[in-house]
Amino acid sequence: MKKGIRGRLTFILLTVFVSILFFLPSTPLYSKLPSWWGRIFPSKGITLGLDLQGGMHLVLEVEGEKAVDNTVERAFGALKGSLESKNLAVQSIRREGRDILLSFAPENKEAISKMVTEEYPNLTTKQSGSGEMVLTLRDSEVKRILESSTSQALETIRNRIDQFGVTEPLIQKQGANQILVQLPGVKDPQRAIELIGRTALLEFKLVDDENPISRQLPPQIEADQEATILQELKDKIPPGDQILFERDVNKETGKVTKRPFLVRGQAALSGDLLSDARVSIGQFNEPYVAITFDPVGAKLFEKVTEENRRHRLAIVLDNNVYSAPVIQEKIGGGRAQISGSFTTQQANDLAIVLRAGALPAPVKIIQNVTVGPSLGQDSIEKGLMAGAVGTLLVVLFMAFYYRFSGLVADFTLVLNMILLIGALAALNATLTLPGIAGIILTIGMAVDSNVLIFERIREELRAGKPVRLAVNAGYDKAFLTIVDSHVTTLITAFVLFIFGTGPIKGFAVTLSLGVIINLFTSLVGTKVVYDLINSRGKVERLSI
Repeated sequence: MKKGIRGRLTFILLTVFVSILFFLPSTPLYSKLPSWWGRIFPSKGITLGLDLQGGMHLVLEVEGEKAVDNTVERAFGALKGSLESKNLAVQSIRREGRDILLSFAPENKEAISKMVTEEYPNLTTKQSGSGEMVLTLRDSEVKRILESSTSQALETIRNRIDQFGVTEPLIQKQGANQILVQLPGVKDPQRAIELIGRTALLEFKLVDDENPISRQLPPQIEADQEATILQELKDKIPPGDQILFERDVNKETGKVTKRPFLVRGQAALSGDLLSDARVSIGQFNEPYVAITFDPVGAKLFEKVTEENRRHRLAIVLDNNVYSAPVIQEKIGGGRAQISGSFTTQQANDLAIVLRAGALPAPVKIIQNVTVGPSLGQDSIEKGLMAGAVGTLLVVLFMAFYYRFSGLVADFTLVLNMILLIGALAALNATLTLPGIAGIILTIGMAVDSNVLIFERIREELRAGKPVRLAVNAGYDKAFLTIVDSHVTTLITAFVLFIFGTGPIKGFAVTLSLGVIINLFTSLVGTKVVYDLINSRGKVERLSI
């Protein structure tokens, strides 16, 4: 055997071995291998997509207008604090929609205007008089918030899902304010929805126990009586305050009740200053979430606790009170804890959303499709059946029409499939139903190249050339045509991958790999078989 033939044959056998090695984790046989195998050899194989293994398909709509409202609310609170710190007395400051209305003594107008211009560049004066001013967000700022809220929500959701532990999720922007989320293999859809959709706006608000209204609140109400309490007391709630509720679950009966609190509307501290959130176990074996503030948050938390000793500080998440402990002393070190009637899973999920950060705006689920694993299994079986039938028909046709050379083409077809599934496993690719379609298309393309080569060889044999020269000439003359067709297909697949959505990308990946591998198997795989035959002596006839 010549050195060149031996080298090519060795390379083919090596690629087959490596492909099988990478594909092994995707087979039932892998579970029977010893534990040390996964530490030395590849341990990840092909991941099945949502349409094959089941899971969730969500389309979320980001309510960007709410993000704008939140920005106005923060600006309102900050402006109010700045006026107080600079001793710029105002007769009133209130918010109406996206407008902030100020009433003040005429002599303070210049100082207030200067402060707003220097410290609040995102606010513009909508209306101004001698003793009044109406401020609003600039149009450019509103546009920026609306555009960025979807991108921020996408990254926040991505962080939450990554910590949730879903394999190969698909998370991408869709349209102006929508996010597509596909979670293959999720077995608890409701938990995933709660984790993704929770705004997770964490705030620390002082409880207004000194107000008489606080003493009128009932110690406990039924879970469905919140709206009744708010309606009864809406005219009595002092400006700047709000009533929030704490959820309490009786461990013996499971009954849910609510406890109302009168809290300051302006948060003393917010969750955007957190650096970490972890689940810990308390002295009564109950899980709680231990939170750590960043340096800025630690200083602010220490200041808040120092100035409000003997007052209660409500820990509020998405307008729900989780606990309201009494501040006994100044708390340094930037550490606190959120306790409540948590299960370990609930505490873990809360820690995840706090670490990932709050959504810039609420999200609304506008499409929720759960694909069952039975449907996915049915798709797999039908896909495999289609592939098997297509392969069998191609194999029989090639063997019937091209005789021995057809069997050579069938050999390269098998080689093509082995290398393709090995490449998909090596890339830890996600196989979808369109991906299976791409594999089936590759089967057709695999023999198409051989048909071009065989027809060229036939022409050379008819011209009276010896078998060895006819084979070499057939490959030489078909080379450019094969490369040209494959490169064109590869460009098409590349465009589909760049601009396509999830299923289209799956098709493009398998098609691209199939095209590249087919070039190798058709130009090298079949050629090495003919070279082996010719190397054994002069061949007078070729079955083709």
